[in-house]
Amino acid sequence: MSRILIIEDEVSIAELEKDYLELSGFEVELEEDGYVGLERALDEDFDLVILDLMLPSVDGFEICRRFRETKNTPIIMISAKKEDIDKIRGLGLGADDYMTKPFSPSEMVARVKAHLARYQRLIGSTNVENEVIEIRGLKIDNTARRVWVKGEEKNFTTKEFDILTFLAQNPNRVFTKEELFREIWDMDSIGDIATVTVHIKKIREKIEPNTAKPQYIETIWGVGYRFKM
Repeated sequence: MSRILIIEDEVSIAELEKDYLELSGFEVELEEDGYVGLERALDEDFDLVILDLMLPSVDGFEICRRFRETKNTPIIMISAKKEDIDKIRGLGLGADDYMTKPFSPSEMVARVKAHLARYQRLIGSTNVENEVIEIRGLKIDNTARRVWVKGEEKNFTTKEFDILTFLAQNPNRVFTKEELFREIWDMDSIGDIATVTVHIKKIREKIEPNTAKPQYIETIWGVGYRFKM
Protein backbone atom coordinates (compact mmCIF):
# COMPACT_ATOMS: atom_id res chain seq x y z
CA MET A 1 0.00 0.00 0.00
CA SER A 2 1.40 3.39 -1.02
CA ARG A 3 2.02 5.90 1.78
CA ILE A 4 1.13 9.54 1.21
CA LEU A 5 2.03 12.52 3.37
CA ILE A 6 -0.28 15.55 3.27
CA ILE A 7 1.24 18.78 4.62
CA GLU A 8 -1.74 21.14 4.91
CA ASP A 9 -2.75 23.57 7.67
CA GLU A 10 -6.41 23.84 6.66
CA VAL A 11 -7.75 20.86 8.57
CA SER A 12 -11.02 20.57 6.65
CA ILE A 13 -9.20 20.40 3.31
CA ALA A 14 -6.61 17.95 4.65
CA GLU A 15 -9.30 15.66 6.06
CA LEU A 16 -11.24 15.73 2.78
CA GLU A 17 -8.11 14.81 0.81
CA LYS A 18 -7.32 12.06 3.32
CA ASP A 19 -10.82 10.57 3.08
CA TYR A 20 -10.77 10.40 -0.72
CA LEU A 21 -7.27 8.92 -0.83
CA GLU A 22 -8.03 6.30 1.82
CA LEU A 23 -11.16 5.28 -0.08
CA SER A 24 -8.82 4.69 -3.04
CA GLY A 25 -6.63 2.36 -1.00
CA PHE A 26 -3.82 4.67 0.12
CA GLU A 27 -2.31 5.00 3.59
CA VAL A 28 -2.36 8.71 4.48
CA GLU A 29 -0.58 10.77 7.14
CA LEU A 30 -1.40 14.42 7.95
CA GLU A 31 0.79 17.27 9.20
CA GLU A 32 -0.36 20.85 9.75
CA ASP A 33 3.01 22.46 10.52
CA GLY A 34 5.49 23.04 7.72
CA TYR A 35 8.61 22.32 9.75
CA VAL A 36 7.24 19.10 11.24
CA GLY A 37 5.99 18.04 7.82
CA LEU A 38 9.43 18.62 6.30
CA GLU A 39 11.11 16.56 9.01
CA ARG A 40 8.71 13.66 8.47
CA ALA A 41 9.08 13.87 4.69
CA LEU A 42 12.86 13.64 5.02
CA ASP A 43 12.99 11.02 7.78
CA GLU A 44 10.26 8.63 6.67
CA ASP A 45 9.56 6.71 3.48
CA PHE A 46 6.54 8.15 1.71
CA ASP A 47 5.60 7.36 -1.87
CA LEU A 48 4.16 10.82 -2.58
CA VAL A 49 3.83 14.19 -0.82
CA ILE A 50 0.88 16.56 -1.17
CA LEU A 51 2.22 19.96 -0.17
CA ASP A 52 0.30 23.15 0.56
CA LEU A 53 2.09 26.35 -0.38
CA MET A 54 1.15 28.57 2.58
CA LEU A 55 2.11 26.86 5.86
CA PRO A 56 3.10 27.82 9.39
CA SER A 57 6.85 28.00 10.16
CA VAL A 58 8.12 26.90 6.71
CA ASP A 59 6.35 27.54 3.41
CA GLY A 60 5.84 25.00 0.65
CA PHE A 61 8.53 26.48 -1.58
CA GLU A 62 11.22 25.98 1.08
CA ILE A 63 9.97 22.48 1.91
CA CYS A 64 10.07 21.54 -1.76
CA ARG A 65 13.57 22.94 -2.20
CA ARG A 66 15.00 21.14 0.83
CA PHE A 67 13.17 17.90 0.07
CA ARG A 68 14.54 17.81 -3.47
CA GLU A 69 18.10 18.00 -2.20
CA THR A 70 17.87 14.38 -1.10
CA LYS A 71 14.70 12.72 -2.46
CA ASN A 72 12.96 12.24 -5.82
CA THR A 73 9.58 11.21 -4.41
CA PRO A 74 6.70 12.87 -6.33
CA ILE A 75 5.38 16.16 -4.94
CA ILE A 76 1.99 17.65 -5.76
CA MET A 77 1.94 21.29 -4.69
CA ILE A 78 -1.44 22.81 -3.76
CA SER A 79 -2.23 26.49 -3.34
CA ALA A 80 -5.01 29.08 -3.42
CA LYS A 81 -2.65 31.23 -5.49
CA LYS A 82 -3.51 31.10 -9.17
CA GLU A 83 -0.65 33.30 -10.41
CA ASP A 84 1.56 31.66 -13.01
CA ILE A 85 4.70 32.92 -11.25
CA ASP A 86 3.93 30.74 -8.21
CA LYS A 87 3.28 27.71 -10.39
CA ILE A 88 6.50 28.30 -12.31
CA ARG A 89 8.45 28.73 -9.10
CA GLY A 90 6.97 25.58 -7.54
CA LEU A 91 7.65 23.44 -10.58
CA GLY A 92 11.09 24.98 -10.90
CA LEU A 93 11.92 23.89 -7.35
CA GLY A 94 11.05 20.31 -8.22
CA ALA A 95 7.32 19.90 -7.69
CA ASP A 96 5.82 17.36 -10.09
CA ASP A 97 2.39 19.01 -10.25
CA TYR A 98 0.59 22.16 -9.10
CA MET A 99 -3.12 22.33 -8.27
CA THR A 100 -5.05 25.45 -7.34
CA LYS A 101 -7.85 25.58 -4.76
CA PRO A 102 -10.68 24.83 -5.00
CA PHE A 103 -10.22 21.58 -6.87
CA SER A 104 -12.10 18.34 -7.30
CA PRO A 105 -10.97 15.66 -4.80
CA SER A 106 -11.52 13.02 -7.48
CA GLU A 107 -9.17 14.93 -9.80
CA MET A 108 -6.58 15.03 -7.03
CA VAL A 109 -6.86 11.25 -6.59
CA ALA A 110 -6.47 10.76 -10.34
CA ARG A 111 -3.33 12.89 -10.37
CA VAL A 112 -1.92 11.03 -7.37
CA LYS A 113 -2.43 7.70 -9.13
CA ALA A 114 -0.87 9.01 -12.33
CA HIS A 115 2.23 10.34 -10.57
CA LEU A 116 2.68 7.19 -8.53
CA ALA A 117 2.41 5.01 -11.64
CA ARG A 118 4.91 7.18 -13.50
CA TYR A 119 7.35 7.15 -10.58
CA GLN A 120 7.13 3.37 -10.23
CA ARG A 121 7.87 2.96 -13.94
CA LEU A 122 10.85 5.28 -13.57
CA ILE A 123 12.17 3.38 -10.56
CA GLY A 124 11.71 0.08 -12.34
CA SER A 125 13.50 1.37 -15.41
CA THR A 126 16.33 2.73 -13.29
CA ASN A 127 16.78 -0.55 -11.48
CA VAL A 128 17.10 -2.43 -14.74
CA GLU A 129 19.06 -0.03 -16.88
CA ASN A 130 21.09 2.22 -14.64
CA GLU A 131 23.24 0.82 -11.87
CA VAL A 132 24.92 3.37 -9.62
CA ILE A 133 27.18 2.46 -6.69
CA GLU A 134 27.87 5.14 -4.09
CA ILE A 135 30.05 4.75 -1.02
CA ARG A 136 32.01 7.26 1.07
CA GLY A 137 32.24 9.92 -1.64
CA LEU A 138 32.89 7.47 -4.49
CA LYS A 139 30.18 7.24 -7.18
CA ILE A 140 30.28 4.70 -10.00
CA ASP A 141 27.69 4.91 -12.78
CA ASN A 142 27.91 1.53 -14.47
CA THR A 143 25.60 2.44 -17.35
CA ALA A 144 27.33 5.71 -18.28
CA ARG A 145 30.72 4.23 -17.30
CA ARG A 146 31.64 7.32 -15.30
CA VAL A 147 33.28 7.74 -11.91
CA TRP A 148 33.23 10.64 -9.47
CA VAL A 149 35.29 11.12 -6.31
CA LYS A 150 33.77 13.66 -3.91
CA GLY A 151 31.92 15.24 -6.82
CA GLU A 152 34.94 15.44 -9.15
CA GLU A 153 34.78 13.23 -12.24
CA LYS A 154 37.79 11.01 -12.92
CA ASN A 155 38.79 9.53 -16.26
CA PHE A 156 39.22 5.77 -16.39
CA THR A 157 40.46 3.43 -19.07
CA THR A 158 38.15 0.57 -20.01
CA LYS A 159 39.99 -2.04 -17.94
CA GLU A 160 40.43 0.28 -14.97
CA PHE A 161 36.68 0.90 -14.93
CA ASP A 162 35.91 -2.80 -15.36
CA ILE A 163 38.13 -3.78 -12.43
CA LEU A 164 36.76 -1.06 -10.16
CA THR A 165 33.16 -1.92 -11.01
CA PHE A 166 33.68 -5.65 -10.59
CA LEU A 167 35.26 -5.22 -7.16
CA ALA A 168 32.60 -2.73 -6.05
CA GLN A 169 29.83 -5.08 -7.17
CA ASN A 170 31.38 -7.84 -5.06
CA PRO A 171 32.34 -6.02 -1.85
CA ASN A 172 34.22 -7.61 1.05
CA ARG A 173 35.20 -10.60 -1.07
CA VAL A 174 38.88 -11.26 -1.74
CA PHE A 175 39.92 -11.93 -5.34
CA THR A 176 43.31 -13.20 -6.38
CA LYS A 177 45.15 -11.48 -9.20
CA GLU A 178 44.57 -14.56 -11.35
CA GLU A 179 40.83 -14.39 -10.71
CA LEU A 180 40.68 -10.70 -11.58
CA PHE A 181 42.65 -11.24 -14.77
CA ARG A 182 40.40 -14.11 -15.80
CA GLU A 183 37.26 -12.10 -14.99
CA ILE A 184 38.26 -8.82 -16.67
CA TRP A 185 40.35 -10.04 -19.58
CA ASP A 186 38.30 -13.23 -20.05
CA MET A 187 41.39 -15.45 -20.22
CA ASP A 188 43.89 -17.14 -17.94
CA SER A 189 46.65 -14.92 -16.62
CA ILE A 190 49.54 -16.99 -18.05
CA GLY A 191 52.06 -15.00 -16.05
CA ASP A 192 50.44 -11.61 -16.75
CA ILE A 193 49.18 -10.94 -13.24
CA ALA A 194 51.49 -7.89 -13.07
CA THR A 195 48.96 -6.25 -15.38
CA VAL A 196 46.40 -6.43 -12.60
CA THR A 197 48.83 -4.89 -10.13
CA VAL A 198 49.49 -1.95 -12.45
CA HIS A 199 45.78 -1.33 -13.01
CA ILE A 200 45.04 -1.46 -9.28
CA LYS A 201 47.81 1.09 -8.72
CA LYS A 202 46.32 3.41 -11.36
CA ILE A 203 42.83 3.04 -9.92
CA ARG A 204 44.06 3.88 -6.43
CA GLU A 205 45.81 7.00 -7.70
CA LYS A 206 42.43 8.20 -8.97
CA ILE A 207 40.12 7.28 -6.10
CA GLU A 208 42.15 7.01 -2.90
CA PRO A 209 42.89 10.10 -0.76
CA ASN A 210 46.02 8.31 0.46
CA THR A 211 47.31 5.45 -1.69
CA ALA A 212 49.50 4.23 1.18
CA LYS A 213 46.37 3.69 3.27
CA PRO A 214 43.62 2.79 0.78
CA GLN A 215 40.04 3.08 2.03
CA TYR A 216 38.38 1.45 -0.98
CA ILE A 217 40.58 -1.25 -2.51
CA GLU A 218 42.46 -3.14 0.17
CA THR A 219 45.44 -5.43 -0.44
CA ILE A 220 45.22 -8.78 1.30
CA TRP A 221 48.86 -9.77 1.37
CA GLY A 222 49.63 -13.10 -0.21
CA VAL A 223 46.09 -13.42 -1.56
CA GLY A 224 44.78 -10.50 -3.63
CA TYR A 225 42.43 -7.52 -3.36
CA ARG A 226 39.16 -6.67 -1.65
CA PHE A 227 36.76 -3.74 -2.04
CA LYS A 228 35.86 -2.50 1.45
CA MET A 229 32.26 -1.50 2.20
